[in-house]
Amino acid sequence: MFDQILGLPAHPLIIHFAVVLTPLLVAVAAAYALLSRRRAYVAWAVVLLSLAAPAAVFAAKQSGESLRSARFATADGALGARISTHQSFANPLLLSVVGLAVAALLLVYATRPARDSVGGDRLGRPVTLGLSVLTLVLAAVAGYFVFRAGDSGARAVWGS
Repeated sequence: MFDQILGLPAHPLIIHFAVVLTPLLVAVAAAYALLSRRRAYVAWAVVLLSLAAPAAVFAAKQSGESLRSARFATADGALGARISTHQSFANPLLLSVVGLAVAALLLVYATRPARDSVGGDRLGRPVTLGLSVLTLVLAAVAGYFVFRAGDSGARAVWGS
């Protein structure tokens, strides 16, 4: 499933979704955590990106594993080292994006007013503050790993 798309290796095509959606999730989740007065405007984007970005990263990881086993299983030397470095960022990226998505979704849930209340947070101010901090930390971690994965992938392909 993650090997080819129309006869082309799937990984170079699929990674573009992860490379675009993950930084968008990082930015939108951070904005949601920091800009409490603007939350109503970006809540829908947080929810959609929290669903799409982890799926894109998972697909990129799986397609990368398929590409390596199909075309680079015997790669050694400098190319093998570059591929291994690139591959080493796959699991941390996936875990950090899933963590960010869960934290962001919980933050959206926590900040939605309850039906029987006039205002305020659904789970209380301390929980909302904690989720905001967690979201910001995970956004920074996911941003770091998406950069490192993308950079190491480009270096693996272009050899510098």
